Amino acid sequence: MSEEEYLWLAENGLERCARAGSILFRAGETADAMTILLQGEIQVHRDHNGPMAIFIGRAGQITGLLPFSRMKTYGGRGQATSDVWALQYPREMFDEMIRAVPSMVQRSVSVLVDRAREVTRLEQQAEKLAALGKLAANLAHELNNPASAAQRSAAGLLSELKVYGRHKFDLGSLCMDEGRLKALHGWQRAIVERAQVSKGEPSTVEEEELFNWLQARSIEDAWKICPDLCEARVTVADLEELDGLMGHTSLSIVLGQFASSRRTERMAQAMVDSTARIFDLIAAIKDYSYMDQAPIQDVDVPQSLETTLTMMQSRLGRTSIERNFQPALPRISAYGSELNQVWTAILENALDATHGEGCIRLNVKREGESVVVEIQDDGPGIAPEIQDRIFEPFFSTKAPGEGLGLGLDTVQRIVRRHRGFVTVTSEPGSTCFQVRLPIEPLQAY
Repeated sequence: MSEEEYLWLAENGLERCARAGSILFRAGETADAMTILLQGEIQVHRDHNGPMAIFIGRAGQITGLLPFSRMKTYGGRGQATSDVWALQYPREMFDEMIRAVPSMVQRSVSVLVDRAREVTRLEQQAEKLAALGKLAANLAHELNNPASAAQRSAAGLLSELKVYGRHKFDLGSLCMDEGRLKALHGWQRAIVERAQVSKGEPSTVEEEELFNWLQARSIEDAWKICPDLCEARVTVADLEELDGLMGHTSLSIVLGQFASSRRTERMAQAMVDSTARIFDLIAAIKDYSYMDQAPIQDVDVPQSLETTLTMMQSRLGRTSIERNFQPALPRISAYGSELNQVWTAILENALDATHGEGCIRLNVKREGESVVVEIQDDGPGIAPEIQDRIFEPFFSTKAPGEGLGLGLDTVQRIVRRHRGFVTVTSEPGSTCFQVRLPIEPLQAY
């Protein structure tokens, strides 16, 4: 700038000073002046699950309302982090300032572009961190259940093995001949095989009959043995048969050993099931993130949706999922992890709309050289007057602090990167997001 321009700015600016720690403006207050910082530093924070710095102004920088800006209110809380000395220029002086300092046009536009770029970057980063936090919470919940079940089973198994060992020792003390051993093994095998094919749950009447039979014969720990026998679908007739084979004096030992073995097997099976669930979740994490794979893969779209649902299992609650996947769909060439971000964002919105209690329908089909994915929910719908705005960055219908308004903007950017497009149709009781992706993006031009 020329010396005359510097002189005009110095003579016409309104001098402002503030102590370190002072609040200069708050979010939502009217922005009505441009500020040139001569000394000190200002930080602007926006509250979203805690304060997030979106701008840091230092000596020599221009901030506040700028010429040609559509800014009406401050987007965050401005605070002086050190003693501030600045010059301010009210909105009413902008025309005069541009005539007196023509270079301010270029400077203002440059600052506006840099500001928009930086704020967008920070907001997108915050959106990613928020999505990561949700994903981590879902995973923690999903992993906690099988891990807790495995821990309980392991602890129970440790004590039960001691009981089982004692029962085996007692059983050995009976010194049964080969014929009685064979008969006992045959009885136990028949019970186990029948239990494997039995359906439904035993009734309380059946359990009461078993307990009365055991008590009438003074069977040791009848209250503890009875539930295990009932779960194995043992009947009074089975007990009568065993009583005839073994005799009354041996019955307590035999039944105690059998019930203990059933408990031990059940605990071991619970550990196997729980650890299998953990490994399934680990596999789902790898599939979701496409860990250890090239950036672009041949993606199975229905499987991609299933993997995303697995990762969001704890959020589904009582939501029912209806699937309609066209068979023999071709794989598409895509950034797999990014597509999973698309499904996650749309499903998150659907779950928010239905409050975890509605129905979500997933349709995947082929149309020409594209794969079409439709995610439909039965929530209240999107108001017609805002349907054209839902893909705008920072537009959100959620309460402050619950969303940045970048979820669907991210969806649109990712889909466009794949040479596809996303649309929405909505009415009360039905909202459907349709994502159309070319099978071969290079052929989509």
